Amino acid sequence: MAPRPNTTERLAVVTGASSGIGAATVRLFRAHGWQVLAVARRQEKLEALAAETGASFLVADVTDADAVAALAARVGDLGGADVLVNNAGGALGSASVEESDVDDWRAMFEVNVIGTKRVTAALLPQLRRRAAAAGVADVVTVTSTAGHVAYENGGGYNAAKFAEHALVAALRLELNGEPLRVVEIAPGLVKTDEFALTRFRGDREKAEAVYADVPEPLVAEDVAAAIVHAVELPSHVNLDLVTVRPVAQSAQHKLARGPLTPRS
Repeated sequence: MAPRPNTTERLAVVTGASSGIGAATVRLFRAHGWQVLAVARRQEKLEALAAETGASFLVADVTDADAVAALAARVGDLGGADVLVNNAGGALGSASVEESDVDDWRAMFEVNVIGTKRVTAALLPQLRRRAAAAGVADVVTVTSTAGHVAYENGGGYNAAKFAEHALVAALRLELNGEPLRVVEIAPGLVKTDEFALTRFRGDREKAEAVYADVPEPLVAEDVAAAIVHAVELPSHVNLDLVTVRPVAQSAQHKLARGPLTPRS
């Protein structure tokens, strides 16, 4: 069995780190002794997270080529990365394929697909650099169960996440033979402060209705636990795809509302 490398000497790069799953992942990596570079667009939130956790941070938009090049240069200055967590993403709108806004589709593809491609391609040389020294490096991408099963009024987000899922699958094949693990974490219903609120453009009533009466939906910390667990496994073990749902959600279209009770 291959041992786990010493986490105190390892660097994790986490995109979309200013809130939700990204921020929770930064906190958990730091709690496990990792060095972390938190990446996001919002400087104030990154500064607060860095003050709280001791993580380093970089303000960068993953859809901007120059910003991603600056990220790669920063990681190079730090000696390379052991883990990349592609977490930046999100949903916009909830309308039919016919009625949805093409600009929303374009924005979702830019951040969920093109952003993931940009960051992964830019950091792979740095990941290889660390894999040569430590024996393993990881590319972890947070997709969604929306990238595995389509649903009504989610076509744009479905399409973006299906594409991101395909990107991860192709990458895993392309990196075969290298000591690089490619992990996909696909969450189901996760209650965070911003995801649904952003999707519904600040309409808090619609955002809260998504989670209404759902007994214990996932929270960001649950997904962060899956991410950190995957990369801390022995180096010969790869979790290709981890689907993470609350017990109340047995499928994309099957969600219990109200108490979970055993049948008599």
